[in-house]
Amino acid sequence: MDPDGTPASAAPGNGPVAGGGTASRAPRPGPETPEDRPARLAVGVVGAGRVGTALGAALSRAGHRVVAAAAVSERSRARVEERLPGTDIAPPPEVVAAADLVLLTVPDDELPALASGFVSAGVDVGGKLMMHTSGRYGTAVLEPLTRAGALPLALHPVMTFTGRPDDVNRLTGISFGVTSPEPLRPVAEALVLEMGGEPVWIAESARPLYHAALAGGANHLVTLVVEAMDLLRAAGVGDPGRMLGPLLGAALDNGLRLGIDGLTGPVARGDAGTVADHVDELAKVSPESRRAYVALARLTADRALAAGMLRPEDAERLLEALAD
Repeated sequence: MDPDGTPASAAPGNGPVAGGGTASRAPRPGPETPEDRPARLAVGVVGAGRVGTALGAALSRAGHRVVAAAAVSERSRARVEERLPGTDIAPPPEVVAAADLVLLTVPDDELPALASGFVSAGVDVGGKLMMHTSGRYGTAVLEPLTRAGALPLALHPVMTFTGRPDDVNRLTGISFGVTSPEPLRPVAEALVLEMGGEPVWIAESARPLYHAALAGGANHLVTLVVEAMDLLRAAGVGDPGRMLGPLLGAALDNGLRLGIDGLTGPVARGDAGTVADHVDELAKVSPESRRAYVALARLTADRALAAGMLRPEDAERLLEALAD
């Protein structure tokens, strides 16, 4: 641990970047493998769903060690066994205790309670990198953990995840919306690069608009691509086309091949709080975009309910959030 309390693996000079040794080290006899690189992290996954296991697999490919995952359902356990072989299944507090980097890959609406719950339960998070993947939130949602000594990161992969084997390969070349305290920015960007992505800095205040733009463009396939690009520019993204291209291509591919079974996003998950947040943010920026979003979200909820993807109680909460 460094004198300021930051673990050596999280310090900008020793971050999880790929590379060889120092200039004075003798050359290795063969090509360097990911495991040979310095500052490898022990990774824990809290929320072993489609996103968490895909990112865990990507970090494992980069040479980090996924040591533990919290998985409750049989589907989640099977996903861990398939994507993260050899990883221990453990309760969330034990996952945190075993890891240097903890992926908090739970639904958006569960993230605030998870962050505060760890602190209330007395889980020691001091010096640990705590990373969530929500597009809606920056690092403010992790404030309870930050006050307890954790190092907060918000890394949102701009990609749709269906649980199919190609999820991990789709990380290559995609954008990640990155928000972190400025001293941790090199660490956040290095992690994204190691997973094969491209870091794009998003201001904390711009996260709701950034996420609304992506969800509207990708999850409601008929929303105009140009409208989503305009919203991203308003959020400060310099090259929205580069960010949106991989995401929309995958969403279109899913829709053509899988039909409604390829649907992802906050409506399909029943995340009424995220949907309400999008509606409020769009009303400030573009009333036209808000009306389009509400109409498409209602249609999406109706289709997801008819297909058995959405529980009636979740659909009811969504429709309340979308009411005029």
